[in-house]
Amino acid sequence: MNQFDPKRYYASKAREQTPGAQTEDGRPALGPVARQVAQQYSRETMSPVMVSGVMRLVELAVPLITGVLLYIFYVGVSTHLFWHYTIVILAGSVLMVILCEFTDCYQMPALRNPTGYLGRILFAWSGTFAALSLTGFFLKISGEFSRFWFGAWYVAGFAALVVLRIVVAQLMRRWARNGTIERRAVIVGGGTNAEHLIRSIEQQPYNDIRICGIFDDRDNRRSPPVVAGYPKLGNIAELVEFARIARIDMLIVSLPMSAEARVLSLLSKLWVLPVDIRLSAHSNHLRFRPRAYSYIGSVPMLDIFDRPINDWDSVAKRLFDIVFSLIGIILFSPVMLATAIAIKLDSKGPVLFRQKRHGFNNEAIEVLKFRSMYAEQCDPTAKNAVTRGDPRVTRVGRFIRKTSIDELPQFFNALFGSLSLVGPRPHAVAAQAHNMLYEEVVDGYFARHRVKPGVTGWAQINGWRGEVDTDEKIRKRTEYDLYYIENWSLWFDLKILLLTPIRLMNTENAY
Repeated sequence: MNQFDPKRYYASKAREQTPGAQTEDGRPALGPVARQVAQQYSRETMSPVMVSGVMRLVELAVPLITGVLLYIFYVGVSTHLFWHYTIVILAGSVLMVILCEFTDCYQMPALRNPTGYLGRILFAWSGTFAALSLTGFFLKISGEFSRFWFGAWYVAGFAALVVLRIVVAQLMRRWARNGTIERRAVIVGGGTNAEHLIRSIEQQPYNDIRICGIFDDRDNRRSPPVVAGYPKLGNIAELVEFARIARIDMLIVSLPMSAEARVLSLLSKLWVLPVDIRLSAHSNHLRFRPRAYSYIGSVPMLDIFDRPINDWDSVAKRLFDIVFSLIGIILFSPVMLATAIAIKLDSKGPVLFRQKRHGFNNEAIEVLKFRSMYAEQCDPTAKNAVTRGDPRVTRVGRFIRKTSIDELPQFFNALFGSLSLVGPRPHAVAAQAHNMLYEEVVDGYFARHRVKPGVTGWAQINGWRGEVDTDEKIRKRTEYDLYYIENWSLWFDLKILLLTPIRLMNTENAY
């Protein structure tokens, strides 16, 4: 199925909705065209960085497997040089990938056009064998290796690499056609600057940027409804809602750097989104050092914000969650079983309590907890926070809330992916402080949703857990959550995870 192209979709109907319209929950409502575009881009894509990384691993495996098969069928595993051959095959495969990296053979143009980079691949493979030959010569062990095996590995390995590159190029073309591999971008700001930017991006060879539309606060007199064939889908407030639905990778602000006040005003609204934010520098006369820019082809961009925990970092974090969630489920299974029995004996109703909370990118997720209130008095929206001595809480509920045992079922949330083990704690969708929603209390509150929420977090182990009965408490939670997001690492996650049982001994604010 071909990917949706907003440039050809009702460009003349850029907006069919009254400005300022809102949904029932008070959020800006998207126009019909903007909603249609957002839904078409709701499917996840493969990041070019991830594709390039996987290609490195596959290309490490191909010469390794080729060398091993030739060794088994020609030399035989019974030779006394078993470990020598093993080391040579492994070293050759690794060196091949390193040389390809230095010759830019893993860049997207190289993966799309293997014939144009065939010389570089041959150079890397030949360089690998030259290095192996010289090493064997100086170590005086080359005479002990089979020359036929060495030559056959050179020929067969290169042939396998060429076939692999051709197959990958075909896959890349197919993925480019159906939108599986692309970077989705929204242009912020319309008019002449946006038009020049779009034209420049579209002229780039091997361009993997798909422009999804334009958003601008200015009316149609100052910002045309269609720019370079792309419709203006809404204003900046609606862009935030659009990005909740569509899987957007990048926002490109097309305003000149001289419009400092307007640029800062836009960024203050957009930084809460889990996307890369770039400021176009293609039309600015002021030039910085080349290292200050990132590029889309040859179009310079200034990096304003990067999406946190992206690409391979997200893979590492997901593996971390799966491994430690399984360990947690195994270790605490006796406690969870005993808790389930105690809840059943203490009061009528289900053992588990399901609550809607804010997840990644402000999406609603369902979080599991052990039920700690009487079934008929449960508050799924958390509009009325639990307070000290709350009559809605059962006898067992008071104990499991104070010890945080009620949170143990969230190991299953983390295992299946709606939560992470470590991250900002998810709050209920209608949670309030002094009859005000949290986002009304803290400016930039939704920035904590740029990463997946966690079972435990930096704020919790620093004492900011339990009842949120003051504005200061939600501000502090948000402050610690944002610190975690900006300073994330696997070691930081491990530190928080290990400190959690110790810090939970302080039950002063848990009831």
